[in-house]
Amino acid sequence: MHLVWLRNDLRLLDNPALYYASRARQGVIVAVAITPEQWQQHGDAPIKQDLYRRSLIELEKQLNTLNIPLRLLPCQSFAHLPQALLTLAQQYRCQQLHFNHSYEWNEHQCEQALQQQAHEQGLHCQGHHSQVLFAPGSLLTGQGEYYSVFTPFKRKAWPLLQDSSLLPLPAPLGQPQSPCTSDPVLPWQEEADYRTDLWPAGEVAAWQRLQRFANRTLLTYDRQRDFPDIAGTSVLSPYLTLGILSPRQCLQAALAAALNGNKGAETWINELLWREFYKHVLFGFPRVSKGRAFKVETESLPWRQHQQDLQRWQTGQTGYPLVDAAMRQLNQTGWMHNRLRMVSAMFLSKHLLLDWRLGEAYFMSKLVDGDLAANNGGWQWSASTGTDAAPYFRIFNPVSQSQRFDAKGDFIKRFIPELSSLQGKALHAPWQFQHNLSYPAPMVDHTFARNRVLAAFKDKASLS
Repeated sequence: MHLVWLRNDLRLLDNPALYYASRARQGVIVAVAITPEQWQQHGDAPIKQDLYRRSLIELEKQLNTLNIPLRLLPCQSFAHLPQALLTLAQQYRCQQLHFNHSYEWNEHQCEQALQQQAHEQGLHCQGHHSQVLFAPGSLLTGQGEYYSVFTPFKRKAWPLLQDSSLLPLPAPLGQPQSPCTSDPVLPWQEEADYRTDLWPAGEVAAWQRLQRFANRTLLTYDRQRDFPDIAGTSVLSPYLTLGILSPRQCLQAALAAALNGNKGAETWINELLWREFYKHVLFGFPRVSKGRAFKVETESLPWRQHQQDLQRWQTGQTGYPLVDAAMRQLNQTGWMHNRLRMVSAMFLSKHLLLDWRLGEAYFMSKLVDGDLAANNGGWQWSASTGTDAAPYFRIFNPVSQSQRFDAKGDFIKRFIPELSSLQGKALHAPWQFQHNLSYPAPMVDHTFARNRVLAAFKDKASLS
């Protein structure tokens, strides 16, 4: 019997741990740990946990058609997880335990503890790489170090994308009979409106979304991906985060589209490589998993302490329409357009001079696609504290960003109905034209904020 431990890899297709365990034809049991307290410590959003639970239900149905049972292991924390897995393995006399690697610090420590304890008990552990195209450590600089700049990383990766090792694996083999019954997937958090209409669960729904994107949206992806009112992006990030889709499946869909002359495919492949880059950074530089800035010297920046400013940003009441529409989109749907993630992150860290970690944590608490590597990488890029970060003097003007990427204001009006009567320039800077609105005035002047943050980066003096 082989035991397969799944985490953020809730799929049958291109699942190395599940596939290779099934090939042994000695019987397979799948185990998933339910660790709500640990997820809460990591700040995982309730909407993300809901999609995880609903996708577990779909996975159980798929596994049952193959006579592979799904066993759920309630655990208080990752510290208790190795023993729970080993106890299950002993119960069914498993000879091997397969799992797909995770690259966050706590998750990696859990893997190491599991492998050590399994070795002591004579159980063979086999780890596989499923969340990435290339195993961390396989793409290094000429000095044998992890890349800290994206462009050379991309140059190293691009020639390897056609390698046959990146072809997705088929579904696992079924077994004649199940060694036990599956556990019911019960709720572990209070019921709420988790926008299940926006985030259908399971591998079939994710695959259909990928196919629609590859066959339609990808044709104009390079031209439309920056405009939040247009459905110009894949919106596949929740399914990649939870492993309902694999990066290899996405890559192959993009490569197939590129062969058909789709110019948007290359742009999307670059975005997949950004995701890959941040996974490698997370593993190669563990401090970014621990709330540390990648650029150590920026730890001494004089971040302001101002709870009211933080709350106005969180609730979409900054007085800058594009920033506020972005934050309201996040709060209402569990997702935010990538261009707006940069705009809102720069506003918090550079206009308000509030610690980027506050914004990173808030995003994780709301995002259905909350992924530590991508979220941390994006926030540190915007705050100019991370790898390949925006220069500290790059400070998005929220008004010009609004005029450029939501020129007609359709996105703004969707999430800020109190501005629906405005048109043209008044919609992007309403305080300059009307003063009797229920919408707030800007909480900080752009020029003042720009000068303040430039001074903070230049001399790190306290400027609150």
